[in-house]
Amino acid sequence: MTKLRLGVNIDHVATVRNARGEGYPDPVRAAEMALAAGAVGITAHLREDRRHISDADIDALAVICRKRGRPLNFEMAVTPEMEAIALAHLPHAACLVPERREEVTTEGGLDVVKGHNAITPVVRRLVGAGIRVSCFIDADPAQVAAAAAAGSQVIELHTGAFCQAVRERSPDASRLLDNLCAAAREGARLGLEVHAGHGIDYETVKPVAVIPQLRELNIGHFLIGEAIFIGLGPAIQRMRALMEESRAVNAA
Repeated sequence: MTKLRLGVNIDHVATVRNARGEGYPDPVRAAEMALAAGAVGITAHLREDRRHISDADIDALAVICRKRGRPLNFEMAVTPEMEAIALAHLPHAACLVPERREEVTTEGGLDVVKGHNAITPVVRRLVGAGIRVSCFIDADPAQVAAAAAAGSQVIELHTGAFCQAVRERSPDASRLLDNLCAAAREGARLGLEVHAGHGIDYETVKPVAVIPQLRELNIGHFLIGEAIFIGLGPAIQRMRALMEESRAVNAA
């Protein structure tokens, strides 16, 4: 089975930094540590309200990722401001996400079906500039088809509902995992590269990682939280080990 990549989202290192208005902890240092620990790339979400990652962070992350030959995955809302920033930095990838000022974190996938007419031109301009475009969507076949029709090369499936159901011991967890599996199969059938992320922790990573069509997981909040107790490098290494164990068992 194809090796599953791990991208690490370092947004919440910036959240801690911004709580005190200091220059530390430094998200760029966290990115360097994440890459050294086995992350294949770095994800960062520059929000409209700049609540965590800043423009200066993106400037610095773009430099270090390019210097190290590792991908920067720039999470962005579908707005003219964010499109201009992406086109200025030309990150390896841009992941289009929904964004509301009042939300604590991303609450669901981008509605590509409803927003098709606004999203498609942005996708085409980013792809035309050489950026690999992903749509962060719910595990819904209609959204998978809409992302493909918009010209996205990648979809990232929102795993938050499944992970929350597992933590709550909800009977919905099995159904939600089935939805993720079905969406991954459909994405692969349509020629899309399939990623997944949001809410994944040590308990939930293995049932997600075993989905054979997945090529990459993007994980942030849990790893940054776990780093408080065991360090960022060990937290990432344990996550990678669980991912690899899951794939090895399924391949056997």
